[in-house]
Formats: sequence, C-alpha cells, structure tokens
Amino acid sequence: QVQLVESGGGLVQAGDSLRLSCTASGRTFSRYVMGWFRQAPGKERVFVGTITMSGDNAYYGDFEKGRFTISRDNAKNTVYLQVNSLKPEDTAIYTCAGSEHGTSRLEKDYHIWGQGTQVTVSS
Repeated sequence: QVQLVESGGGLVQAGDSLRLSCTASGRTFSRYVMGWFRQAPGKERVFVGTITMSGDNAYYGDFEKGRFTISRDNAKNTVYLQVNSLKPEDTAIYTCAGSEHGTSRLEKDYHIWGQGTQVTVSS
C-alpha cells in the first residue's frame, strides 16, 4: 500500500511563495494520478489541482490562474504544489491524494491520502 507524506508547510507572509512536497512510499507511484486539496479553518475541503500519471498535464480548481502549479518527479516518488503570491485566505491544511483512475476534482475518486501539511499566511 502506498503511503503519502506531505512536507513544506509552515508560517509565511502574504506575497511569499511556497512549494509543498508529497512523497510516496512504494514503487508504484507513477501509476497514480495525484491531486492536491486544501481545507481552510471552518470550511470544507476543496480541490486545488491534479496531475496525470506522466506529469504531462495538470488541471486546477477555481483559483486565480497561474498561482498554483503542480508538478511531479516519478523518479523521486514526489509530487509538488507551488503556490505563488500567497494570501491570508490561502491558510489551510494542504493534503495530497492518489488515484489509480483518471484525473478528477472529486475527493471520492482518490483512495490514498496523506496527513496534510499546515500552511499559515500572515498579513
């Protein structure tokens, strides 16, 4: 069973950039579509973006274009989420997830989840 561990979160200032990482155990990482979700305090978890198994294509949720970029390095079993121009409203727990099926915006389509990493953006 693949396990996911996120890292890279922390306390940052508005306007900063941050790169989150999600590293998978096991040798089948490249068989998973990977997604990122986030959950702000008191709110439901929302879809941030997803990337295909090969990394050739990524799709994003309803955010300002260009602020979020997902990439992956299958040789390192790692998927990344780059977030630019951070805003206080980006404060959330960011969680990666894996799916053996196609790209999806839906939580139910992902069956492997990390524990999440906290990102706090101060104004």
